[in-house]
Amino acid sequence: MKTLQHYIDGAFVEPAHDAGRFAVINPATEQQVAQILMGSASDAERAVAAAHRAFPSWAAEPLERRLAHLERLLAVYERRYTEMAEAITTEMGAPRDLSAHAQAASGTGHIQETLTAARALDWQVRLRGGALVVREPVGVCGLITPWNWPMNQVCAKVAPALAAGCTVVLKPSEQAPLSAQLFAEFLHEAGFPAGVFNMVHGTGPSVGHALAVHPDVDMMSFTGSTRAGISVAKAAADTVKRVAQELGGKSPNIVFADADLEVAVRTGVAHCFSNTGQSCNAPTRMLVEDSVYERAVQIAVAAGAAIAVGDPTKPGKHLGPVASRMQFDKIQRCIEQGIAEGARLALGGPGRPEGFEVGYYVRPTIFADVNNTMSVAREEIFGPVLSMLRFGTLEEAVRIANDTPYGLAAYVQTRDLDKARRVAQQLRAGSVYLNGSPQDYDAPFGGFKQSGNGREGGTYGLVEFLEYQVINGYYAD
Repeated sequence: MKTLQHYIDGAFVEPAHDAGRFAVINPATEQQVAQILMGSASDAERAVAAAHRAFPSWAAEPLERRLAHLERLLAVYERRYTEMAEAITTEMGAPRDLSAHAQAASGTGHIQETLTAARALDWQVRLRGGALVVREPVGVCGLITPWNWPMNQVCAKVAPALAAGCTVVLKPSEQAPLSAQLFAEFLHEAGFPAGVFNMVHGTGPSVGHALAVHPDVDMMSFTGSTRAGISVAKAAADTVKRVAQELGGKSPNIVFADADLEVAVRTGVAHCFSNTGQSCNAPTRMLVEDSVYERAVQIAVAAGAAIAVGDPTKPGKHLGPVASRMQFDKIQRCIEQGIAEGARLALGGPGRPEGFEVGYYVRPTIFADVNNTMSVAREEIFGPVLSMLRFGTLEEAVRIANDTPYGLAAYVQTRDLDKARRVAQQLRAGSVYLNGSPQDYDAPFGGFKQSGNGREGGTYGLVEFLEYQVINGYYAD
């Protein structure tokens, strides 16, 4: 039984006080695979103190020396890449191929893009009047990351923060801590100075809250639910620290009648169900033009029925389990509520798929005849559940798409690129994807409305961890 410890001031350490042990469960087998020695506010205090001590010297390091540390981290990560992919499969059930080609890869992708962005950024700018604008690190940063894309979020925060000259305290999700523990090992092996990176395991109400209220923490960067993000922001308000949030989503996928319907609908279903539906930007509301709606439902059901559910340790494009019993139970409640509210159950439904008696496996589910007041159209289910809605006109499609408290992502499918562009500019979402286009690591990722504030990725993610200092008269002659 592996026991996970904190990483504070350059060493793996046990908690200051006994705050209990947390069982890490493999969601495919429902068996315990590790345990966490849970942290408390006192451990957060130790980690913040270490980060606070380390900040002046780390911030003063020349940029290329900081980036040299990140390059060593990238080399360690790449050498131990298989370990990372296996850890992610074990802790949150991502199938082997998804872990190897997307989950673990997102970590190296963010580190590589941070290195590129840092070298391209203008760190000092001379103004016309003779002032010098200098980009300075924010300071000590508290980072709280989720379980659904663990390395994507850890590296999207840690890499730019360290490149900027900040020091950090990471609180990873207790639901998926194996990858974070491995990442701490990578940083230790890469030789970062003591206190620059720290990690404390624990719950949000204990460790997360302690970081948010701490006067020596200059910034909180949080990814998770909107409810928890609101809690972090409120806790941080009294110390007037910067707060960046990447929160929930209920993203619309607008399918016009002039789209390649087979491709658009099949791609939309696959994207919604990818990672077993546990992606904040998943296109979970498919809005289809009236004239092709019933045909789209038929295509979606056929596409969903063809998606297999299986053992995440096996190769292939199948879906694995959802990450936890709590998540499984929530999804079951949401499906049952959708049925009770009158949505047409076109595929799937409550319970496990046939042949699965153990593991948190969910039946891929599609609801048709959904209206935008139903819970399955408004709540972030975070599972393989697709809601299909009708629209008659372009204006109605935009209205339905924007009728949500969220604004993380939106998708548009049409052969008319000019129409796609016009629609995109009317959608209140941080990322809009036209006709299946991807988003690169250098593009800003984040949301409008209750999907959060701030951005991650490339230059946009790097400047989140920087302040602007103006030195007036610097160039006075």
